[in-house]
Amino acid sequence: MFRKGEYVVYGTKGVCLVQDIAHVDIPGADKDRLYYILNPAQTKNGVVYLPTDSTKAVIRPIMSESEARQLIEEIPQIEQLMVTDEKKREENYKQVMKSCSSRAWVSIIKTLYYRKNERIAAGKKITALDERYLRAAEQELCVELSIVLGTPREEIASHIYARLEKE
Repeated sequence: MFRKGEYVVYGTKGVCLVQDIAHVDIPGADKDRLYYILNPAQTKNGVVYLPTDSTKAVIRPIMSESEARQLIEEIPQIEQLMVTDEKKREENYKQVMKSCSSRAWVSIIKTLYYRKNERIAAGKKITALDERYLRAAEQELCVELSIVLGTPREEIASHIYARLEKE
């Protein structure tokens, strides 16, 4: 069980602060269940209610500083996504994003960064689908790393793309 004041990564909501753990009196909520009351880091004044005993939700603790530094060091070794069926590309992206895995987010960023560069070199633009998922993965990863490392999000993104350019 997570504690009040702790950061977690929750589904597609991303990094959230556990504001409280309490019974809630809102329509549709079981008054006998305990809920995490989460504040997403990416939205002002947002609140998410999640039953503490939910088995459907993907929720994990935010990574530690040493895990964050290790992840950044391992970027060159993290594999790109292998999407063999173009028609299932979005389905693959969605699954990666729902996994709440920082390594998977790096994988999607690498894949789409290189795909974007290949398209530009061929005189084409990045597809709207690829752009949307590249930004989503970048947002999730950079917000988490920013909080953990105490570094502005933009600096984190620049550092990640600089590492990719060196490969």
